[in-house]
Amino acid sequence: MRRALAFLTPFGGAVTPSPAALAWFPPVGAVIGLAVGGIWWLAGRAWPAAAAAAVALAADVALTGYLHLDGLADAADGLCPPLEPDRRLAVMADPSVGAFGVVTVGVILLLRFGALASTRATPLVIGALWCGSRTAMAVIARTLPYARPGGLADAFVGTQGAADETGRVAQRSPVVPALVGLALAVCLAFAGRRAHGLAALGAEAVAVGAVVLLARRRIGGFTGDVLGAAGVIGETAGLLVLAAKW
Repeated sequence: MRRALAFLTPFGGAVTPSPAALAWFPPVGAVIGLAVGGIWWLAGRAWPAAAAAAVALAADVALTGYLHLDGLADAADGLCPPLEPDRRLAVMADPSVGAFGVVTVGVILLLRFGALASTRATPLVIGALWCGSRTAMAVIARTLPYARPGGLADAFVGTQGAADETGRVAQRSPVVPALVGLALAVCLAFAGRRAHGLAALGAEAVAVGAVVLLARRRIGGFTGDVLGAAGVIGETAGLLVLAAKW
């Protein structure tokens, strides 16, 4: 668990990630989400909805150490422009951020702020969505080909056993993190807002699938940046459905 905590947050100390850490992504994601949701709820007791939403956004950025937003920016720069596959990977590895990355992060932050400011604080659903996004990251890392060996996510897919010609590590099954994450996310979502919470979780799954499909078509698999982008975009879709008027 410490390895997952150290990778997904600024806490946990300096430890080397490992494939086994993926199994802990769902519960760690749930804890992060519950913390963000709790801060959102508490902020709403002290400030108007817009200020509380801004505090929740800041808390999420602080608790995740900017990691997933950085991945979103790099993935947007690599996946969105018309480039050759090899060039896409090179652009995503470049530490500088281009126009596609800046605009994408700006739009996503605006959507997240608008969604949070437009609905009542529901910490349990935030826990569900954040759990769902980390569950998706674990499942993607254990099922899809890794498009950039030597990158940030290599520690999760390349340190245990030999990968086959597609880049998969066969002995690491996605079943355990998928089942644990799904059960935890569904319980939190239903307890938080019942059908509305489950709909938000479903929207998250669809958005994550769309990002994964785009990455598979354009670079042949996933990278650490794609994992971050899928998680953030999935959460954002879930927040928008949560804020929708029914």
